[in-house]
Amino acid sequence: MSSSRALLVSFSFDDEPYEGSAGDSLAVALMLAGRRHLRDSSRQGAPRGAFCLMGSCQECVVWVDGERRPACQVPLRQGMVVRSGTIGTDTP
Repeated sequence: MSSSRALLVSFSFDDEPYEGSAGDSLAVALMLAGRRHLRDSSRQGAPRGAFCLMGSCQECVVWVDGERRPACQVPLRQGMVVRSGTIGTDTP
């Protein structure tokens, strides 16, 4: 018997706990959890989030386990530690 339900995993974003389906992109998991503000723009400080959902625009860049990555290109997995990102910064 197979299940159509995806495995739920826990992760954190800016020290807040979240849960999502393993294998979904991080951007999708955050959007489904109601989190749309992923970073601030480096020029104007305006809120940014997922836009193209294919890794081209870099609007959803965040820090995943200490590495800067576009959230739409990162598969969700158990225990991820995610911090909001700002393009042009070298550290989370």
